[in-house]
Amino acid sequence: MAEKPFKRIVIPVLNDAGMNSQVSEHFGRAPYFAVVDINREGTVAKFQMVPNRSEHFGGFGKPPEKIMELNPDAVVTYGMGPRALSMFQSFRIAVLKTVASTVGEVVEAYKRNELEELTEGCREARHL
Repeated sequence: MAEKPFKRIVIPVLNDAGMNSQVSEHFGRAPYFAVVDINREGTVAKFQMVPNRSEHFGGFGKPPEKIMELNPDAVVTYGMGPRALSMFQSFRIAVLKTVASTVGEVVEAYKRNELEELTEGCREARHL
């Protein structure tokens, strides 16, 4: 199978403000997911904002299931619960930890390969 000409990262965010959208502290309760395709040259090839339509917002399914529908290569977040982390790991989707405040900062850190893999879920998590 040929490699995609881009990498798709998904970031849970609080608002729909493009690259200035604020990263959400609560992965599953983020109102939106920023979907960013980064091409081989390291530039943003495509950007879209997708509303979180999981059960947390009156829809169906868990947040990880909704993200899986977006076909990500990586999810970038402050942290997440152990069940959600396990689900992504089982599908070989990287979960990367960030300390950035905005989508733009996350993208720059991703391009510089500064994000570390999240290896354990938040102990405080009560949900996915």
